[in-house]
Amino acid sequence: METVQGDLGPIDNYLLTEPVKKLLPKFIIPCVISLIISCLYNIVDQIFVGQGIGYLGNAATGIIFPITVIGWAASLLFGDGAAAYLSLAQGSGNTKDLGKTIANSVLFSFLSGVVLILICYLWGDRILYSLGATDATIELTRDYGYIIFIMIPLALAQNTLAGIIRADGSPRYAMGAMAVGAVLNIIFDPITIFVWGWGIKGAASATIFGQFVSFVICAVYLARSKMFRLRVADFIPRLKAVRRVLPLGGSSFLTQISIVIVTVVNNKLLVSYGALSEYGPDIPLAAFVVIMKLFQIVLNIAIGIAAGAQPVIGFNYGAKHYDRVRQAFKYVITWTLLVTAIATLLFEAMPQAFIALFGSDGELYTTFAVRCLRIYLALIIFTCVQKACAIFLQSIGKASAAIPLSIIRDVIFLIVFTFILPVYLGVTGIFWAAPVADILAIIVTVVVVAHIRVH
Repeated sequence: METVQGDLGPIDNYLLTEPVKKLLPKFIIPCVISLIISCLYNIVDQIFVGQGIGYLGNAATGIIFPITVIGWAASLLFGDGAAAYLSLAQGSGNTKDLGKTIANSVLFSFLSGVVLILICYLWGDRILYSLGATDATIELTRDYGYIIFIMIPLALAQNTLAGIIRADGSPRYAMGAMAVGAVLNIIFDPITIFVWGWGIKGAASATIFGQFVSFVICAVYLARSKMFRLRVADFIPRLKAVRRVLPLGGSSFLTQISIVIVTVVNNKLLVSYGALSEYGPDIPLAAFVVIMKLFQIVLNIAIGIAAGAQPVIGFNYGAKHYDRVRQAFKYVITWTLLVTAIATLLFEAMPQAFIALFGSDGELYTTFAVRCLRIYLALIIFTCVQKACAIFLQSIGKASAAIPLSIIRDVIFLIVFTFILPVYLGVTGIFWAAPVADILAIIVTVVVVAHIRVH
């Protein structure tokens, strides 16, 4: 096997011989940081919008959130799929047509973004109302969303490239690209919102500027890639090349799509049941948006641990070093448990501090948000372990097991109980659905993983 020099050392020797416990952090830490940074784009907007505009502004950004997650899902379908394919192919030594596969993954990610923004602009307010917009939030939602949509194709291509770059042995480069964009967003958010007086449009403008810069940095990397070389001809659309990555990225795609489904269903039900309560339709929705941001931070850390380990796991699995694969999986689960246990303790001990980060709009809102945060995030430790297991199975090519696990918690258990529980518990029943779903999903996951043999 050819030895390829990456920014962490010779790729094949490094991945096959370095002690697993020492090797994994070099991939996991940049990946976790990259995913946290990706969260910051939306969360920083949320914080500044909450402080400068109020909870209606937060509700507006939350309504756009499902659309951006659909784009994120498409980028992971091609990005994580291409990354897994790259690692498995290099580990096994079967690298034929690798350039075509990588190029088509980036191309189809970009085209998915084009399709998404065309739908959003053509259907406009009909989509926004269907996602939970009300007469009180529609103007803010429109102002924010129509700017965010502009950058979706390049943002998707950038996220796909980031996954490929990490698998190519350059996780720090991918992290740096994300960091530059996030820092620019953080700098320009207060300037555009408060100094220039652009309001929620300023938050959206700062976001797309940071995304564009991150895309440029990732695109430049293609000229210095380690494990593959791209030609212009490789970007000719080839369905055969894309089909190689779709099963490997399917779990990541469905994990994100399940978040969209949950968000849309919750938005509608929160508005409906909230209108029947003392809180009204907008307070429950705004509280849910904030709680989902906190949920996303912790979930992205867990996903970063599992996805960061993917190049190591996939490469060693392709090279038939199964003991190292099992070692890596044990470390992934151990570290996921540790991080999520700490997060749970913080959420339960000081929920008001987290809610206050996104602005405070009266005692009624704060009381409701604090109570629901404690409920919804009570068993997030189970959520994260369950998602990490699905990503591990994806990393070793077990798509038939990974794909069902990626959706069972959200699309099946959570949705079912989201409809059932508020009938008996009112609007807070929507939040109780999460811990119930977590318990059922982790039971199924343990059973499935126990029957998988790595050999």
